[in-house]
Amino acid sequence: MTLRDQARAALDRWRAPTAGEESLREEFLQHLRSYDDAMWRSCAPGHLTATTAVLSHDASKVLLTLHPKAGMWLPMGGHCETSDVSLEAAALREATEESGIPGLRLLAGPLALDRHQVWCHPPHSWHLDVEYGAVAPPGAEFVISDESLELRWVPVDDIPEPTDEATRRLARRARESLLGAGSPDYV
Repeated sequence: MTLRDQARAALDRWRAPTAGEESLREEFLQHLRSYDDAMWRSCAPGHLTATTAVLSHDASKVLLTLHPKAGMWLPMGGHCETSDVSLEAAALREATEESGIPGLRLLAGPLALDRHQVWCHPPHSWHLDVEYGAVAPPGAEFVISDESLELRWVPVDDIPEPTDEATRRLARRARESLLGAGSPDYV
């Protein structure tokens, strides 16, 4: 199964919690049907990306990056690579690369969808973002990569500005997934 086929299957199975995200789910599926390169940065109209909210082991904090291009506090995430076998694999890879934390455990997902404008192909294109959550092991220490100006553990309910509602929503949903299920589902 190709990464594109896997993404289609994952989005087919996902039940959107809001009408807006259901519209995005349908848009993402149409994009996957329309573009052979929908998973890759080369797709100029837009491409699927994977984002992960990394939670502390007790779900009280989320690790955010001060993104150098966006100038905002955001979760870890980015483009799919040819070595990725699934969106989940891309999400976990990006979170591990950008946080420097080994042993992250990916929560079952996706947890949310988001569509935002980027500058991969001037004047702009779209990231069709499939969003996940992960849990860091106790005592985890991050390592700042060259993809971040700064990394910071922040309370899930007190994410600093500048940020966006998608970041707040993903952090809350990841915490709910970890705490609300009693025994969380991991990938």
